[in-house]
Amino acid sequence: MTDVAGWQPGSVRDAAGGLAALTLATFVALTTELVPVGLLPQISADLDVTESVTGLLVTVYAFMVAALAIPLTVGTRRLPRKGLLLVTLSAYTLSNALVAIAPSFTLVAAGRALGGIAHALFFSLSIGYGARLVLPQVTGRALALVTGGATAGMVLGVPLSTTLGAAVGWRNAFLVLAAVCAVSTVLVAVLLPAVSSDDAPPADRTRTVRRQRLGAVTATNALTYLAHYTVYTYVSVMLLATGLRESAVGPVLLSLGVLGLVGTAFAAASLDRQPRRGTLGVHAVMLLGMLALGAAFPSRLGVLVAAAAWCGAFGAMASIFQTAALRTRGASPDIIGALVNTTANIGIGGGAAVGAVVLVGPGLGALPYVGAALAAGSLATVLVARRSFPALTR
Repeated sequence: MTDVAGWQPGSVRDAAGGLAALTLATFVALTTELVPVGLLPQISADLDVTESVTGLLVTVYAFMVAALAIPLTVGTRRLPRKGLLLVTLSAYTLSNALVAIAPSFTLVAAGRALGGIAHALFFSLSIGYGARLVLPQVTGRALALVTGGATAGMVLGVPLSTTLGAAVGWRNAFLVLAAVCAVSTVLVAVLLPAVSSDDAPPADRTRTVRRQRLGAVTATNALTYLAHYTVYTYVSVMLLATGLRESAVGPVLLSLGVLGLVGTAFAAASLDRQPRRGTLGVHAVMLLGMLALGAAFPSRLGVLVAAAAWCGAFGAMASIFQTAALRTRGASPDIIGALVNTTANIGIGGGAAVGAVVLVGPGLGALPYVGAALAAGSLATVLVARRSFPALTR
């Protein structure tokens, strides 16, 4: 069964209501994924489990997304897109509500598992949905707007929920988040038009080439996320090693997140005009920022300036890879969304693991250089794979 949709793709302005609803939905999705990070000590103490065990609420969530995104997307490819998106948002609402009232860690984990299942499907749907709302020549701008919701979730959603948890308790913070998810579900139901899911690419002689280009984009996506999270997972440790006060780490991370929004804005401005130049530019800035981070460490000012450049550049990456992957037409938009979602989460989890190995081996000072080496690999791939990252939109 497919959506019976009368919507005709148009400009970003034509799709403004639907894109705004998708942006809010992406905001609550990312906040739901990361909210335990700030509330971890409270959850640990209240449920009488160690902080390392409580941390699994985030770790397992990410690996569930990586494992389930493609199977769930393939298994639901014939279902109506809007109805399926509403199901995932309802699952986020139930997940957060269950966590809020759960009397034991086991039930909290069950609530998080429900959220992980929803997350595995949500981003595959939202990437494809955003692309279906607009004409191909403005896909980059539309996806940058939707991606801005994810960045805002990291920049605003997590700090706000952490502050709320400190004021009224972690359970109430999850209840408030559940309410925001419910509001988002209503807005999507009202503002988002139904779209057709019958947009698989043609099975012609170019299919193999298109799939190869898609493979190059998604592999580079994984490598870029691996480079970033090899360093970013431990950025708080690096900041403290420069002599920064513990109370200042939060505001610094918030500032780095705001700079990520600047990167997202750059992506919105460049992806539909000069996509290759913009892609090469942000990869180069990310690489140079990481190299500068290693050279400056442990100088506090140098580390802060270098981290600003690196994190600002990374803010553009989600929009860049989503748009590049869709423009290969190597699969349907939903399958492409699943591949982008999966490879990003592989990079996130793998980066944390690589960083841990570096910390117990060469040490903290080597971390930026390992990240830079991986970022150099990403940049080299973009340089070589000209057809996967073309100069002009198609």
